[in-house]
Amino acid sequence: MEMPVLRVAILDLYNGEANQGMRCIRQLLAEFGERPGIAIESMEFDVRGKHEIADLSFDAYISTGGPGSPIDTEGSDWETKYFGLMDDIRSHNVACPEQKKPVFLICHSFQIYCRYYGIGKVSKRKSISFGVMPIHCATAGITERYFSGMDDPFWAVDSREWQVTQPDMKRIREMGGDILCIEKYRPHVRLERCVMAMRFDDVIFGTQFHPEADPVGMMYYLKTDEKKQQVIEQHGEEKYNIMIDHLDDPDKIVLTYNTIIPHFLEHALSIQRKTI
Repeated sequence: MEMPVLRVAILDLYNGEANQGMRCIRQLLAEFGERPGIAIESMEFDVRGKHEIADLSFDAYISTGGPGSPIDTEGSDWETKYFGLMDDIRSHNVACPEQKKPVFLICHSFQIYCRYYGIGKVSKRKSISFGVMPIHCATAGITERYFSGMDDPFWAVDSREWQVTQPDMKRIREMGGDILCIEKYRPHVRLERCVMAMRFDDVIFGTQFHPEADPVGMMYYLKTDEKKQQVIEQHGEEKYNIMIDHLDDPDKIVLTYNTIIPHFLEHALSIQRKTI
């Protein structure tokens, strides 16, 4: 049997800003390609900086996080191209149900997707959230295939000053989706709980958190004076030290890194194999 080649488009929304996300995604793809009997090809598109966009020739798409407001760029040239692709993927998936193209949306991508398709309210948080945080599953998240092998709650890197709240469940259900994770319930805090992960349909998936984050990248951020001070101001020095300890814990972000996006790639590969 011919060895499957999984072609993945990386939609880079970092707008040229230094980041660890692209390194982690490249690393995840390289590690997945080292599995026996699998070949993987990837191509990167600088969506915001150079207004590059992929076409429909790829088997799967990973769309990254990024800086800045997910609201202010509405109607921009790069967003027009970006959502032209998303509309095309959605149309393709309806027309070719046996050859669907999975999409994984991370943080900024998740926010603009929710805004564009009218899924929920996108707004700025009262304060920036940053650190290694527990992610709590909603009912649908407990049986989510991409979370298989993880606990509830599981741990992930959260880095955001924007959020998605007030989800339109009627709209979500019409699209074939469901909410998978929500922000921790804190009865003493009179703020809305945001959506942390969602399955938009059977092949389009998004997270507010960063499942691609690894200990190397997170340690880099936590050791910077700015991020260290930010975490200590919000959570205290004890919580900061616990976050540092969690980085090497195989049941924390290491498990999330090794689970969610690899499961997405396995799903994409299972669809691609049907077409060989």
